[in-house]
Formats: sequence, C-alpha cells, structure tokens
Amino acid sequence: MTLTPVKTPLVAKKMFPNFVWDIPTDDKIIYLTFDDGPTPEITNWVLNTLKSFNAKATFFCIGKNIETHPDIFQNILNDGHAVGNHTYNHIKGWKTKATDYLLEIDKTQAMIDSQMLNLSSLKANLFRPPYGQITPKQGKELIKLGYKIIMWDVISIDWDKTVSKEICLDNVITKSTNGSIIVFHDSIKASKNMQYALPKVLKQFSEKGYSFNPLIF
Repeated sequence: MTLTPVKTPLVAKKMFPNFVWDIPTDDKIIYLTFDDGPTPEITNWVLNTLKSFNAKATFFCIGKNIETHPDIFQNILNDGHAVGNHTYNHIKGWKTKATDYLLEIDKTQAMIDSQMLNLSSLKANLFRPPYGQITPKQGKELIKLGYKIIMWDVISIDWDKTVSKEICLDNVITKSTNGSIIVFHDSIKASKNMQYALPKVLKQFSEKGYSFNPLIF
C-alpha cells in the first residue's frame, strides 16, 4: 500500500505559501493536470478524451520528451491546453544543486517557447517539480524568474502498481472539490489506472455541472 497522501496536508501549504496548491473559488471548476508527457499514444488518447467532454487541462512536460515528440507537444498546444515545465530529465530537486536545477528548467523552457512562437495568446510560466521535490532556494529563484510553481491538492496515485484502478478513481472522486488541482500522468507507467479513471472523472463531474479549465495566470 502506498504512503503517498491523496489530499495535500495543510502543513505543506503553510510551509510553501507562495506555491499554488489549488484555486480558491465558489464556482464549479476543476483543474486537471498531466505530468511526464508527451508520450506516444497515451498523450493523444488523453487529448481525445478531454475533447469529448469539452475539457481543458494543463500538461507539465519533460523537456527530453518534448524534444523527442514535438508533434505530440504541438497537439497539446493546438487543442488549447496550458503547458508547463517539468525539467528536462525529470530530476529530483532535493538531490540537485540549484544551479543545475535551473539549467534543466532553462533548457526545457527554451523548447517550450520555440514551439509557442505562433501562439502568443498562451503563456508558459508554469513549473511543477518532479516528485514534488523542490528546495526553498530553488523555489525562490524560480519565483524571481517569473514562474508560478504549481503543486496540487489531489493526487490520483495513478503510477503506483499497488493501487488498483478503482482506488485511483476513488482518490479523485472523493477528494476533489471546487478549485482542486488534480494530478494524473500521461506516462506508460500510469496509463492503465489513468485511462480507467479519467473518463469516469470527466463524466461524473460534468454531470454535476463542473467545468475543466487550464491553469492560466
């Protein structure tokens, strides 16, 4: 059984108040996010599923995956979703010097910006730390550079092989509320659970009158 908390503890939010954990609102809006793509077949499946519910999301992309699959990354942009930086090699912030961490982010950002030249209406100032690991120094430097550091308040745990697809769905259905930022992964490891849960999440919350918006600041 995983020890990863499904709902972000309040203490974490208090420790890092400058990070974005959710979007306070009384409106029925949910923010779906997808980490670790773009991934062949899986990311396009996600895009088609979102489109069928008229839903928008935010994709936190790994730089080397953007470089390898620029066509899939462009599909994300063309469908009007938001994108964010997830480092070039999906590195752990707690084990990386701040200078090296920033270099990874800069390299990825250059690729993101180059593919968004004709999409001036979109912004790409979002960053999510892989594994949720980031030091205070790294965070401070990124905020100074103009990044919004996006965390979450609900995580599906779709990547964990010890978590069933039904529990993955329940993690999201029971914990999400107005303004929640939800984490899924458009990766091979997470695909089984994610592909089971995502359509059901979209259907259930759509029927309750919720809309799914991209994160834009």
